[in-house]
Amino acid sequence: MYLIDSSIWVDVLRDRTGARAARLESLVDLRDVVFSRFTQVELLQGARDTREWNLLSRYLDTQRFFEPTPDTWRNAARIAFDLRRKGLTVRSALDCCIAQTALENGVLLVHRDRDFEAIASLRPLHQVWLEWGD
Repeated sequence: MYLIDSSIWVDVLRDRTGARAARLESLVDLRDVVFSRFTQVELLQGARDTREWNLLSRYLDTQRFFEPTPDTWRNAARIAFDLRRKGLTVRSALDCCIAQTALENGVLLVHRDRDFEAIASLRPLHQVWLEWGD
């Protein structure tokens, strides 16, 4: 099972050629993709206009989600706390939440965001940086 970060989805959605969607599909079986609510927030907040927001919202309504628990929030905050104590800064608290969701559910996180690499230096986060090859 895969948790695909918004850093991937944004690239896929913005690519008019379809090459990035094809690359993602070649890497993962899209039937095995589950979203996090945190990724949902990131995608919707980045919509360019109301039309795009509505399209994304309708699409996301059809997807499967990992739901956060009270422990998700606490453990995500601990990730940020531990990183800061090591002198590492994560640009988005939501990235800590996404990483914690992947950890809790034992899934591979596919991304293009250096925050997850920093998190993986402290936690056993199964993650892969997706190269587009262009």
